[in-house]
Amino acid sequence: MTRARSPEGALTKRCTCADPDSGKRLGSRCPKLRRPGGSWHPTHGVWGYQLELPIRPTQPRRQLRRSGFDDRDAATAELRHARALLDLADGDHHLAVEVGDLLHACRPGTPLPERDVIAARIRAGVPACVPTTTGEYLTTWLEGRRGLAEKTIRGYADHIRQYLIPHLGKIPIQSLRTSHVEAMFTAIGRQQDGIRAARASADPDVRAKVRGVRPMEASSIRRLYATLRKALNDAVVRAKLIPTNPALGIELPTARRPRARVWTAKAVEHWQATGKRPSPVMVWLPTQAGRFLDHTERHDIVLYALFLLILHRGLRRGEACGLRDHDVDLDAGYLTVVQQITTVGYTPITRPVKSDAGDRVVPLGPKTIAVLRDYLDMRRRWQAVSGDAWPHTGLFFVRPDGQPWHPQTISDRFDYLVTKSGLPPVRLHDLRHCAATYLRHGGADMKEIQETLGHSTIGLTSDTYTSVILDFERGTADAAADLIPRDDTTQ
Repeated sequence: MTRARSPEGALTKRCTCADPDSGKRLGSRCPKLRRPGGSWHPTHGVWGYQLELPIRPTQPRRQLRRSGFDDRDAATAELRHARALLDLADGDHHLAVEVGDLLHACRPGTPLPERDVIAARIRAGVPACVPTTTGEYLTTWLEGRRGLAEKTIRGYADHIRQYLIPHLGKIPIQSLRTSHVEAMFTAIGRQQDGIRAARASADPDVRAKVRGVRPMEASSIRRLYATLRKALNDAVVRAKLIPTNPALGIELPTARRPRARVWTAKAVEHWQATGKRPSPVMVWLPTQAGRFLDHTERHDIVLYALFLLILHRGLRRGEACGLRDHDVDLDAGYLTVVQQITTVGYTPITRPVKSDAGDRVVPLGPKTIAVLRDYLDMRRRWQAVSGDAWPHTGLFFVRPDGQPWHPQTISDRFDYLVTKSGLPPVRLHDLRHCAATYLRHGGADMKEIQETLGHSTIGLTSDTYTSVILDFERGTADAAADLIPRDDTTQ
């Protein structure tokens, strides 16, 4: 006998000896394959196996045949491996045929696919016989994400659609290497440099091509990297499609938090001459903030109280929009920040504040309370005019028709008021920075500022505001010198 049957297939042993008369190979008929007692010869010939593969109704019979094993145990182990791959179909004939296609396509001498890898592909709902592209995996991965905020899902989707699929999508995920990821970030960096150069061009036609296009800053690139790293970590740990994460160890530009700067007279003069801000984050002097509130009270009384509250107490835009009537207790003199209204794309989304630190109680001073009481009196007049058409949203700040404010409308109105006031530009979020700076200048310590703003750590508060606070405290710069007595004759 030259063949030993197995319930998982058939084992074979053959050699390359030739018939002396015909010159044809004897194969499994060679008498030297066995010893005189009938046992297999330990060194003559090589072992192999064959396994019947599932077929479609129109397909002819096909087998997986592999040989060249030095011993029977090695051939048996691979035969069982192949059988285990077919068993993954678990009675699904279509899937069994698909796994059979994969086995039939394996070239002699190459290892069979890992069982865990094929099992993960089947669990992920991707074809077992075709290498999953990185684009296919990322799309499936995104569809399977659960329990995340809509804004997070939107961020993942934008990263996958705009960057990851265009650069990496066609590469089989099993073939994805660190060099591919590095090449993507290099290409993105060059693209962003091109956008910056076009925006700074003296040619108006060149500038027009990138009008409205903002280059990605280091922080945005790191968020893109975080999306890719998370997706590939899941490909390693959960889907088991790849053994290691090729995105690990990538070096990216350091994302530095922009320092807040004050609109001093010199800074305003430079801006008027060049149109450039000293920093993306700018803080008004108290006199400038007062001018803005005076202008707003005269020209947009509807939003005056909201902007004043942000300037006085440092609320975020979404927190002000999401403030509810029962969150504000003017008699007790405090408000509670619990929820926010943010946007996903342009769609408003109401959700809890994003951290435990953001869920906070904010005390209110008499001047702030007086303005908020005036606002409530005005809102009651709006409601009286609307009558039964007034929508009871439960929100504190609403439009004159009682509907909620869209967060982007708030920002647009703010930008318009700043422009019309003639003040140097700040963003709406910069009013929060103004509030923090004024608090510190008024005697509040960093811990109080942290709790008022809802920062998760005092380090974040300190890192953000140290530089701007120094600008406000330059009046004490000579304090040490004033204490040191000097000989008048040396002055």
